[in-house]
Amino acid sequence: MKQTALHDVHAALGAKLIEFGGWHMPVQYGAILDEARCVRTSAGLFDLGHMGRVHVRGKDHLRFLDRVCSNFVAKIPVGAIRYSLFCKPDGNPIDDLLVYREADAVYLVVNASNTPVDLAWLREHARGYEVEIDDRSDATGMLAIQGQHSTEVLAPLVSGCDLAQIGYYKFAFGTVCGLPNTRISRTGYTGELGYELYLDNRDVVRVWRSILAAGASAGVRPIGLGARDILRLEAGMPLYGHEIDATHNPIEAGLDFGVSFHEAKGDWIGREALLAVRSAPRRKLVGLSTDGPRVPRQGARVFAGATDVGYVCSGAVSPMLGTNIASAYVALEHGAPLTALDVDFKGKRQPCTVRALPFFSRTRV
Repeated sequence: MKQTALHDVHAALGAKLIEFGGWHMPVQYGAILDEARCVRTSAGLFDLGHMGRVHVRGKDHLRFLDRVCSNFVAKIPVGAIRYSLFCKPDGNPIDDLLVYREADAVYLVVNASNTPVDLAWLREHARGYEVEIDDRSDATGMLAIQGQHSTEVLAPLVSGCDLAQIGYYKFAFGTVCGLPNTRISRTGYTGELGYELYLDNRDVVRVWRSILAAGASAGVRPIGLGARDILRLEAGMPLYGHEIDATHNPIEAGLDFGVSFHEAKGDWIGREALLAVRSAPRRKLVGLSTDGPRVPRQGARVFAGATDVGYVCSGAVSPMLGTNIASAYVALEHGAPLTALDVDFKGKRQPCTVRALPFFSRTRV
């Protein structure tokens, strides 16, 4: 398994380490629900060194990326970030990603487990374009501080950049812990106010420790993958391999904000298939809540009376809502909020209620 620059730090903190996307990563340092509450009430610090990071440059970089990305890359303002997907010709994604538009390049952040596939996909389709694809994944690290106190904790460590002026899904460069030209993005996977920092691997441990020290009085703690999964589910954010994969398209997943059919974008891989889905969707991704004792898990079937109408993608206990929650695909006619359904647990049914996604959102300034 691969290791991030913080691997030994996690082990010293007593984290439970597991395999995730080919990496040895901390799933928890303490109780998972307590870690989720920490992010919602204060702020938490995440190691995201396992994510893939790719710089794309060259004369044709925008034209090339508009061929392989579902969103309209050339239309992204410089300094802004957009959600996008790499789709196959059938419209189903091989991955979802964030696209950072720079003045003369584009920076892509992709999922850890899909990085080799994404790189192969990019290089395969780069033939005929004048582009440079620079994989920065192994040379760099990535940290995220997420939560209501993230700005006040991070601001004293930053100069040359006003964090309060970075809008949601925007980025800037500043000096962080004395490190100039550090990429700082107002993004995250929790639905909270927060920032992601991109660093050389040699600097990751020092910045991690500096942030924890600066946030100690505010209750900032390291957070593992277990709590991160709860937080992203509460925030209605998809996880590749659960809500989206090679058999689930972004239209039915409610991710049409990451798909552009603008004529000026031109043709792109998956466009025609997704146009057909848009005109005649068969299912939709919804939230489910249940007060029963069992937490719905991926693959559990969903019923309306005796009729099987769908299946669960992700499930968790929500500390914010005080109940069990899940995401699920259901037939369109059963997807209205407050619809009463049942989740099947090996032949035993548990009532659940359809909820609009996200379950939780915090007003972003």
